[in-house]
Amino acid sequence: MRQRTYISLALIVLLAIFAGWIALSNPKIQLGDVTREVKVHLGLDLQGGLRVLLQADLPEGTAITAEQMQVARSIIDKRINALGVSEPLIQVQGTNRIVVELPGIENPEDAVKAFGNTGLLEFVDAGSTPLQEGAIIQTTGPSAANSCARVVSQASATPTVAPSATITSTGAVTETNPVTASQVFTTVMTGDCLQNAVVSFQQNTNTPVIDFELRSGGATIFADHTTNNVGKYLAIVLDKRVISSPSINSPITGGRGVIEGRFSIPEANALAVQLKYGSLPIPLRIETTTNIGPTLGQDSINRSFIAGIIGVAIVAFFMIAYYRMPGVLAVIALTIYGFIVFAIYKIGIPGLFEYVTLTLAGIAGFILSLGVAVDGNILIFERMKEELREGRPLGIAIEAGFERAWPSIRDSNASTLITSLILLWFGSSFGASIVAGFAITLMIGVLVGLFTSVFVTRTFLRVVYDLFPNIGLWWYGVNNMPRRSNKSYAPTAE
Repeated sequence: MRQRTYISLALIVLLAIFAGWIALSNPKIQLGDVTREVKVHLGLDLQGGLRVLLQADLPEGTAITAEQMQVARSIIDKRINALGVSEPLIQVQGTNRIVVELPGIENPEDAVKAFGNTGLLEFVDAGSTPLQEGAIIQTTGPSAANSCARVVSQASATPTVAPSATITSTGAVTETNPVTASQVFTTVMTGDCLQNAVVSFQQNTNTPVIDFELRSGGATIFADHTTNNVGKYLAIVLDKRVISSPSINSPITGGRGVIEGRFSIPEANALAVQLKYGSLPIPLRIETTTNIGPTLGQDSINRSFIAGIIGVAIVAFFMIAYYRMPGVLAVIALTIYGFIVFAIYKIGIPGLFEYVTLTLAGIAGFILSLGVAVDGNILIFERMKEELREGRPLGIAIEAGFERAWPSIRDSNASTLITSLILLWFGSSFGASIVAGFAITLMIGVLVGLFTSVFVTRTFLRVVYDLFPNIGLWWYGVNNMPRRSNKSYAPTAE
């Protein structure tokens, strides 16, 4: 028991040092070839951002269904989250508008370009001569013949080829295919056949390209066309504009390829996001773009910060004055709790979220979870004082306090977590990002608070008891002399 306690103490100290370093500074962490700056991400209400109004761009009189608008809103939400913008506000306004609010983005033009375009990708048969990059052309468009819906259930699994096959550009193009207003090019395959799209860099030139992977149906379509058209050109067209017109040097049967073009890195990232999350069901145009300041104002933020400091100080004073030495240990544990929670906000949890954007609602979730963590310590200490008043030895009283308080702590935290999950589902399903942000911060706080109140505080009390076994009960908040008890208690063996 004693050795395990000091090992636990050492782990807690190391965790506290690491969390404190993350929470109190903005370090740069190297992950392979990627360097990431760990910093606080503030929401729209705390730092301002960009507000974009998108309008459906359809001929007058064309009917737009509510389902189309909701699908468009969902795709825009996925695109924005892929750009690393957390806590966006995306709402359908009326019957044909979508409002997008983005907190603290650094490059508004690239963000708007990524989520505002329709994103209809087509692989077009250009024939024997390439099409000029940037040209606007007419295509046959999506159909049953070039969509994965036709073959996805019939096609076999995508053939596996060790190296990824690529479509390579021929370099400088001097001869271009003349495009007339009435000329319509055949669409070989549409972007709904893409399974994934990521940005990579060519080894020789270090220019950005987009590696794409096709679904099984798309691989079949692509393999058939490239096998029968070696030496010809396959134009890659986004929203009817030619991105590039590479030549087919060899059959591509591996279900993988590369989109080349003269893009910058932000343009390549934006295009990859569009392709990965699909095309919008309706074309949208940008009606207005507005930079907005923080809704709370800097003065309100400063006053809220001061109020939070005062509130925490009052809680710490109460804990120390009423529970004395356990209260001091609880305050230290709550400080560690704050470091851990704030570190998680900044570095995120791999596989779940990259970071937490702090909004007023998120801060409210943190404060509420802090209250739950304090409540857990109070339940433990009150149970411990009851055991001491019954005349039980200090070591047994400490263990009994934790074990008898555990069912109440477990049930109260479980009910809070269930409520948080419901709020998270509601916020994620209906685009209420503020509600989702509140739920995430509350869940993180509850889980970390459970760890600190049950594990950290318990370890601290065991260490103090081991160092000072004969300390007076006054230090544990017991003023009256303990009465003799005939009841016995044996703590559960660990």
